[in-house]
Amino acid sequence: MGMRRKVGSTKSPSVFSHEFVIQNHADIVSCVAMFMVVGLMFQVTQQTASLFITMQHNHTEVFNEPPTEVTYYTNGRKDFCSVFFYLLIAIVLHAVVQEYILDKVNRRLHLSKVKHSKFNESGQLVIFYVASVIWGANIIFEENYITNIAQLWEGYPHTDMLFQTKFFYICQLAYWVHCFPELYFQKVKKDEMPARVQYASLYLVFIGATYALNLTRVGLCCMVIHYFMEALFHVSRMLYYSEKMDFAKTGFSIWAVLFVIARFLTVTLAVLTFWFGLGRAENQTFDLATGNFNTFLIRINCLAAISLLQVWMMWNFLNFQLRRYREATAAKQKAKQRQKERREAKLQAAKKRGSEASSDEGGDTDVSLTPRANKAENGGPRTRNRGGKKH
Repeated sequence: MGMRRKVGSTKSPSVFSHEFVIQNHADIVSCVAMFMVVGLMFQVTQQTASLFITMQHNHTEVFNEPPTEVTYYTNGRKDFCSVFFYLLIAIVLHAVVQEYILDKVNRRLHLSKVKHSKFNESGQLVIFYVASVIWGANIIFEENYITNIAQLWEGYPHTDMLFQTKFFYICQLAYWVHCFPELYFQKVKKDEMPARVQYASLYLVFIGATYALNLTRVGLCCMVIHYFMEALFHVSRMLYYSEKMDFAKTGFSIWAVLFVIARFLTVTLAVLTFWFGLGRAENQTFDLATGNFNTFLIRINCLAAISLLQVWMMWNFLNFQLRRYREATAAKQKAKQRQKERREAKLQAAKKRGSEASSDEGGDTDVSLTPRANKAENGGPRTRNRGGKKH
């Protein structure tokens, strides 16, 4: 799924040049991924290929009542191979969404270059956020985390994960890692890079920490809450760039209210889990072999990190709202000033027309009165002498 060439360009870039890699990066990456999949077909390469494609670090437990076998997964070093493979899949899917969805929408909207880049960014994130919210919410409902919130800390360390939970985390890590090579593939401008690198790095740090510290349950709940808010924000942003101002304004207003609620819920879950739940657990020792990281220092650092992140996000949110308020106020003042100038211009034009009309009437009156005035000055009208000559 290579990038489409510009219309009218006949000269193809040289092989292995930067432009060639950028235009055909999806095709190149898909070939590498397909090569790994084909490796599953041969016994010699099957073990190596499965290291990248299938989920690793699994074990099976047998239950007597009812007699069932359940496969659980844990985290480990082999997960880096899985993240690499699904990183390739994320790059291919990114190109597919860009070419077959976003590019077609952009052609209809005729956006500028700046709006085009931001619209594409929001479009990619909306699809990812919506898919993650649906996927994560399904796991939460199946595991009954809402009805029994104590499961977020009971039974810690949560080293055993079901397949869908582990696969969810692997896909999350792979997606945020793929954002870094996409900066090169999409030719992102230098002024836009710091913001994208910042939020991708924050996602990687916090998701990776919850996965490594066996805090997958509380991390999953926090991600679903946050992703829902981000999806709503980027949908409103796309509507704004599409010049659907009424819908965008409504979306931003709803997002502003729910954003504060989401920050409150995230801090509440963090306090319940790290301060009350894990703080009252019996086993509060550091044990790397069993994956137990329930110590006072780690709990406080996790709680502080989540709380500081929420404070930082609220600070950015308030600055964003203040900036929007100032821009709206300035726009209103400019509109009022323009209306005032238009009114003054209309009044001046009306006065000018009135003065011109009065001057025209005055000129006509003088012309009509001039002969009469001359006659009055000459002693009135002359009369004929009918009686003849005077003696």
